[in-house]
Amino acid sequence: MTAARATLELTLLEAAHLSDLVGQFEEVVAGRDSGDPALRRLLPDAYRDDDAAAAEFRRLTQDDLLERRLTDAGVVRASLRRNGRDLDPAELDRAQAEDALVVELTAEVAGAWLRTLAALRLVLAERLGVTEEDQGEEDDPRFGVYEWVGYRLDMLVRVLDG
Repeated sequence: MTAARATLELTLLEAAHLSDLVGQFEEVVAGRDSGDPALRRLLPDAYRDDDAAAAEFRRLTQDDLLERRLTDAGVVRASLRRNGRDLDPAELDRAQAEDALVVELTAEVAGAWLRTLAALRLVLAERLGVTEEDQGEEDDPRFGVYEWVGYRLDMLVRVLDG
């Protein structure tokens, strides 16, 4: 990151939907369901050829990593609040939906945004079956959300690189 401070602008409708997605992401992480493939994707094996070492590493690091993800997601959701309240898409009329929300990105906030958007994209990819070899179900309506989060992540990187 070359910029010490930057701003990111979203419509209130985008901010409301993103806040909801981050809230859902927090539920996945807080649930800590070890059988959830999306959560496993957030915690890849450190040792692919040694199951015992991978399990031990996960046991030692998983709680800290997941707490960090929750903290980062909380920072993102807090930065998406308007007048101290979470935005609700159902409460926005057409004119309000297009109003801008400007997010101040200090280095700390920007880092939380980058980590959260990347992790959210991993969860969405798992839900859609997106892998390096397979683009998943592009007909699934959630695929547009997956691409939008990728677009926002790319825009954030550009802003910070700027």
